[in-house]
Amino acid sequence: MKKIFIIFALGLAACALQTKHRGYVFPDDLESKVATIKTTHQLQEELGDPQARTIYGDEVWIYYSADENMHGPFPVTYDNKTVLLAWVKNGQVTQTKVLHDKDLKDVRIASGETEIPAAIELNAIEELFNNIGRFSPTGLGQ
Repeated sequence: MKKIFIIFALGLAACALQTKHRGYVFPDDLESKVATIKTTHQLQEELGDPQARTIYGDEVWIYYSADENMHGPFPVTYDNKTVLLAWVKNGQVTQTKVLHDKDLKDVRIASGETEIPAAIELNAIEELFNNIGRFSPTGLGQ
């Protein structure tokens, strides 16, 4: 009976809920704080550097936050997702937008691999012979 209890206890411990916070820890009054921010300097003082910045089109600073929930052997889930988008021009914050769980689309990642157009598939022997002459001998400094 004791062995069954120990096995049951270990199995139950493996299913324990664990939550980790990922990204920024936003204040509860995020919308009101962001509404008063007018410059990038103020934004960096309040929240720090952004996690990402856009490289095409309008410059947008992106801040992201989510709770990662782990339930033993079950897949990881995320909730309390929040994204802050800040449009920036010449050091001034021109517009901000705060998105929460309900505002964000549920993106499903496809299984499998993406094919690469015009990719060359080589077997092990072809790879071996293809690499002959590509590398310099050790110690020659080339």
